[in-house]
This record gives sequence, structure tokens and C-alpha cells, in this order.
Amino acid sequence: MRLTDTAVDTAGPGLDAPDALYALGVARPTAAPRLNAGLLPLLAEADLLDSPATWGSVTTRAGSFRLEPVRPGRDLELLTGWMNDPEVAAYWELAGPAAVTAAHLRSQLDGEGRSIPCLGLLDGTPMSYWEIYRADLDPLSRHYPARPHDAGIHLLIGDGTNRGRGLGTALLRAVADLVLGNRPRCTRIVAEPDIRNTPSVSAFLSSGFRCHAEIDLPEKRAALMVRERALRNLL
Repeated sequence: MRLTDTAVDTAGPGLDAPDALYALGVARPTAAPRLNAGLLPLLAEADLLDSPATWGSVTTRAGSFRLEPVRPGRDLELLTGWMNDPEVAAYWELAGPAAVTAAHLRSQLDGEGRSIPCLGLLDGTPMSYWEIYRADLDPLSRHYPARPHDAGIHLLIGDGTNRGRGLGTALLRAVADLVLGNRPRCTRIVAEPDIRNTPSVSAFLSSGFRCHAEIDLPEKRAALMVRERALRNLL
């Protein structure tokens, strides 16, 4: 006979098994936390991308840098301004009213954790936008030999005063270190900048990525950039 059956018989009628155990002095089990809709994105993020919100900061030559997941209600105006910068718009193609940027963010946030849009904060000031995504679960995986848990990176430097002075290289190295340091299952990071975007390709090369191939994607011809975990300590 099971303990619960014995407990019910001893405690008498009117008590179900958990109440009967409690009556016999057995501690009532702690109720499991109830899920709600607000927790689901966090659970997906933790499962697929190992929670970028918890990765902490890294010291760069320009200052302390960290990633902070985007909150559309707080960040939409800032991001819309960046997307309307001509240098950004030439490659992101998201110029226009706030609704254009909002729709793009929604597509990222509705991906069940496959992509996490983040602000890049340098010494506490938002100055860049990043998308950390699961490249092996992305349509990109149809264009290269993906490995399980490959991480992908998209980025833009929001303020024009921060461009053209090597900051992109420092931040790419920092984010790559954050990804590899916090995602033990990830063996490499990939990116696919537009082959015409010479400053971006150069920044990837200078931060430890290697160009493995040129690939044709639906919206562009891209340089497939790869940084291997195995080379991390050599860079």
C-alpha cells in the first residue's frame, strides 16, 4: 500500500492525500511557482541563448560594456532615431516612422527566444544595437554548414560620433567574449555582413573573425564571418 493510501485511511474521510499527509506531520510540499505570460520570454531566452541579460559586463579599451535586452516601450524612440541615420539605413533598411522599427523588434521578440535584441551600453550609456541569435535555428542555417548552438550577431553603432575610430572592433571582440564565456555549448559565432559594407567586414576581421565564404542571401550578398571558440585564447 502506498504512503498516501495509508495516510488517507488513518486520517479519516474528508481529507485528500496531501491534506492527510499534512495531518500526520508530513510537511506540505512547496507549491511550484505558477507560470504566467510574462515569464515565458525569459524561459525561452534562458533555454536557447543562456540569458544574455545575466552576462554582466566586460572591460574594453573604451570603457565598461554590457548588453541589456531591449524594452520596446522604453527604447523605441532611441532605436527609431538610429534606424533613420543614413549610414545605418543603407544596410538595415528600416528608415521610417517608429512603427517600422517596432515591427522589426516585434519580429525579434516573437521568435520564442531564438533572437534577443539588445542595447549595447558603454559606461552605462546606450550607444549600439545588437541582435544575438541562434544561427543554427535561423534561416541563415540553410546557407552554410551550421553546428548545434551556433550563435549569430547583428549590430549597429547608433551614434555617428562613435564610428570610424575602431570602436566596432573593440565591441565585437567584447561581445564575442561575452557569448563564448556564457554559452558553454556554443563552439563558434557567425555573422553575415553585407559584402559592400567594408567597415563592418573589416571590424569583424580585426576582432578575430575569419571570412569563410561569400554567400547569397535573399536580401544581400554577404561575407560569412566565423569566430571559433578553439581560437579564443590565441586572440
